[in-house]
Amino acid sequence: MSEALLNIENLSAASEDKEILRGINLTVNRGEVHVILGPNGSGKSTLMNVIMGHPAYKITDGSIAFDGEDITALKPFERARKGLFLSFQNPEEIPGVTVENMLRTAKAALTGQRVRLIPFRKELRKLMAELSINEEYAGRELNVGFSGGEKKKNEILQLLALNPKLAMLDETDSGLDVDAVQIVGRGVAKFHTAENSVLIITHNAKILESLNVDKVHVLKDGRIVEEGDAALIDKIETGGFSHLDGDQYGR
Repeated sequence: MSEALLNIENLSAASEDKEILRGINLTVNRGEVHVILGPNGSGKSTLMNVIMGHPAYKITDGSIAFDGEDITALKPFERARKGLFLSFQNPEEIPGVTVENMLRTAKAALTGQRVRLIPFRKELRKLMAELSINEEYAGRELNVGFSGGEKKKNEILQLLALNPKLAMLDETDSGLDVDAVQIVGRGVAKFHTAENSVLIITHNAKILESLNVDKVHVLKDGRIVEEGDAALIDKIETGGFSHLDGDQYGR
């Protein structure tokens, strides 16, 4: 039996007294790829943020366990040190901090060890080449002046450089052209091994072509209303979410 890396039990969460997540149960085993689908406003991004510990959301019930430890009360940086990584749907610009310095500092903070400059810089340039990122971007301020596609590829660069246990990707493929989607997809596939896991929100099945999807979860109104294997992606790609309408899902 596979070892559970992420285990969410009866999770409910709210923001500004508005309930968004309602009784989520979700287990991601080590080495698995899980996909989260759902209509806009169904709670997908909220779920990712709550798992990461975003202070804008309050857990009102349930628990989150990661790698066998209850992390429900941990702060975001503590969760990151445990091996959680969240790629944002809309990456923030950080003036005054270069891509290279941010990654080197983050890696040192996560490992608790000094990161030697020359080997780190060599590995970073190699990863940038694989993602078709101009190496000059290592010296630029983080995401400042980057196009949407450049920001998303930079998120995958961070993923590969930091190598967490669980990658949570919130529509990393949105706004990308066909070539960029393929590059990002290959980057995620390069990250994924039998020792780590991927939890991904997407509206574009193209990014999943390089991955073996283990399970699909469909959210609606803050609840998981349908689950299945990769075949569920094709079903929704063909027919959309119209089959979720009705009273059978507690509306």
